[in-house]
Amino acid sequence: MKIILTQDVKNLGHKDDVVAVKDGYARNFLIPSGKAKLANEGALKMLAEDMRQRAFKTDKLRKDAETLAEKLNGSTINLSAKAGASGKIFGSVTSLQVANALKEKGFDVDRRKIVFDDIKSIGAYEANINLFKDINASITLDVVAE
Repeated sequence: MKIILTQDVKNLGHKDDVVAVKDGYARNFLIPSGKAKLANEGALKMLAEDMRQRAFKTDKLRKDAETLAEKLNGSTINLSAKAGASGKIFGSVTSLQVANALKEKGFDVDRRKIVFDDIKSIGAYEANINLFKDINASITLDVVAE
């Protein structure tokens, strides 16, 4: 029996794959649990249309991420934090602070996409921003005392 997977199934395939399985496995487990649907003519046409539309959307997202990466690469973000006399910060710099500083410069970046090591003292640090699956931008964080 041919089925279309509606989600990833271990040792069988990924979402939107058309696979052939035994009738009992499909009827008794995959289809009732919502992990698959029957691959009839109408469902295959809908799958092809969904894949075409998804490809168009991902191309647009990729182009937007590439242009944002070109603008962000090599830029420097200045952050101020309360620090002691030895240069050690009270607390640490968070990705939310970096995202807010980027927003002030006109870049709208999700804070969960910003990755950097713990910053606990004054200085310059490197941060990576994961904009898309394989598109990253690298920025410099310049942390100064208030």
